[in-house]
Amino acid sequence: MRKAKGFTFRKIFPPPHKPSLMRPHPLKAYSFVPFSPLAMLDPTILTVGGIVLGIALIERILERWGVIDLVDQFAKVMRFILPVTFYSALIYFFATFMF
Repeated sequence: MRKAKGFTFRKIFPPPHKPSLMRPHPLKAYSFVPFSPLAMLDPTILTVGGIVLGIALIERILERWGVIDLVDQFAKVMRFILPVTFYSALIYFFATFMF
């Protein structure tokens, strides 16, 4: 029967790197990204806002042309759509905005 050779742990794995005695200086970094107004230029919010603005402009154009019946129908629909759109965009903005 052969004799098994033994290996020590130090032979297989080299000793870990010892940290230097110098401590790194803390770096103070400030980021103003969360406070930037450019952070509000989210494409989703801009698209929804553009659609709502387009519907409002169409309503005004129809009012100038004298199509009051159609303008009343737009007004009834917009009374529901505008608050829902606003609160949905607000919730989306705060859900995706990194503070």
